[in-house]
Formats: sequence, structure tokens, C-alpha cells
Amino acid sequence: MKTRLFVFFSICSLTIFGQAKITVSPAMDVLKEFNKVRDFTMDASGTEAYFTVQSQTEEVSVISISSKTENGWDSPQIASFSGTYKDMEPFMSPDGLRLYFVSNRPLHDSISKTKDYDIWYVERKGPDQKWSNPINLGAPINTEHNEFYPAIASNGNLYYTGDRPDSKGEDDIFFSAFQNGEYSEPISLDENINSKGFEYNGYISKDDSYLIFGGYAREDGQGSGDLYISFKNEGQWAKAQPLPQPINSPYMDYCPYVDEVKGVLYFTSRRTQNPEGTLETMGQLIQFLNSYENGNSRLYKANIDDALLRP
Repeated sequence: MKTRLFVFFSICSLTIFGQAKITVSPAMDVLKEFNKVRDFTMDASGTEAYFTVQSQTEEVSVISISSKTENGWDSPQIASFSGTYKDMEPFMSPDGLRLYFVSNRPLHDSISKTKDYDIWYVERKGPDQKWSNPINLGAPINTEHNEFYPAIASNGNLYYTGDRPDSKGEDDIFFSAFQNGEYSEPISLDENINSKGFEYNGYISKDDSYLIFGGYAREDGQGSGDLYISFKNEGQWAKAQPLPQPINSPYMDYCPYVDEVKGVLYFTSRRTQNPEGTLETMGQLIQFLNSYENGNSRLYKANIDDALLRP
């Protein structure tokens, strides 16, 4: 008798060093209808969330918004500034008045040809006001190479991913200090962060004290791609350490964002709950393909103890 197929989403938990269990689950129920969702950011009130919805081939990549009411999260809508070009990786500034993102849109409306990926932003005068038209962040951040995944600390310091020639390996995490209203020349963070592999998608804490980022093809890697954390001590970054399971999995885990008020880590994962036994019917196959853990990019959340965010 063939083994019956059970397809389900498993909630993972693990007790770590005596701390409370870390539980990983889908980030928001309203996102389950989308087959490919990644990136996450929200305003300080926790009632306005932005994320990227993509087609299977990523030819379509749109930043979307969901608002939280007393009845829960509303159905997502396309953000006012998105929907024409490939937009992704939104990051809300700590004051909620700027939203940074990545796009291949042309620099000017008079140009029809798309370019490499740059960091852009929209701004508003208040939380209930409309976003402006997109503004290119410009030099020295944006170059003829690709810039990805901006993250801003409360002091204005910028961390982002770049594939510049001065990278230590492949993609690196770059840093640019915000001084006198301007960004300094970016530098690749040292070997405690960057390696000969890929480092990308960094989240910087509001107080600029810890950095969570994705890494791939590193000597200390555990899976297809893992999340790492590093703490700053007297201006220097400590050697990055991988986050524990079940946050990291044998699959690709990336795009971190922390709700520092509630102690929740949001991240993207391509984890898969493989079918048990033999697929006997097309219905079983469709059920698996439409399940949450089907290998596509999906948004997850994990409760994290304060101890995890301390050196």
C-alpha cells in the first residue's frame, strides 16, 4: 500500500540555551494568496506594512501595502509609486516619513530604457499623507553597478548591498555614514561581516548596534543561504554568527526585518515541506504546489528573545 500523502505547514520551534522557544510561522494571513512574496518593513505604529509581490519569473516585481485595522490586516494594494518597473526591497525610515526601495526605473521620465538597480525613496509630511514621486538617492550611493536592500538607522547611517568592484567577494554589505546632511563615500564592511562569498540584505537596528544580514557560499554556511548577526562594540563589528534554527533552515533564508518593539523577526525563506510518500493524484500535486512551504519565496515571522539581540 502506498504511503498516503500529507501536505501541511509545520510550525517549527526549538528551545535555545534555556531561552523561550523560537517559533516560525507565516508572517500574515493576507499574503498566503500570493505565490511569491519577499521583503518586509513597517511603520513605527505597526499598522502599515510594505512588502514585494513578484511573478514566478520575477519579471513583475511590485511593492505592495497592507494596513492593519481592528479586524486585522487589509487586503494588500499596490503602492502608489509602484507597478510600472521592477520595484522591491522597501525599508521604512525610523520616523516613518521616508520609504526607501530598489528599482530599475530610468532616472528621468523622458527616458524609456530601464537601467541597473538603484536605491530610491519616496517621502511624505505625515503618516496620513500621500507619498511623493520617487527620488533617486544619487551619488555616492548609486553607481553604474547595482545597489540593493537599503536599511537606515535612526542616526541616518545607511547600510546596503552592492556588487561594486571593491567588494571583498561577490555581493558585499556597504556602509555610508550620514554626516552634515550628506552621505559619505561608501565602504565595504570588514571581514567580520563580508567574505569571499555573498553577503546581502542587511537589517540595521535603529540604534545602529546590531546588523542582521544574509550570507551565501560562506565557509560557515549551514544551508542554501543563512541569516547572520553581528554586534557593534566601540565602533567595530564583531565576527558575524549564524542565527539559530528554526530561523535558519536547509533552504534559502534572507531579507530580515525586526519589529524591535514587539520582538519579532520577519524574513523571507524558500523552505520546503516535502511531500511524504508518493504523489498519487494530480490533486495531491496541486495541493503541494499551492501550499505555503513549496520552495517559493514566502514571508515568515519568528518571536525572538532579547538575548538573541545582545552580544
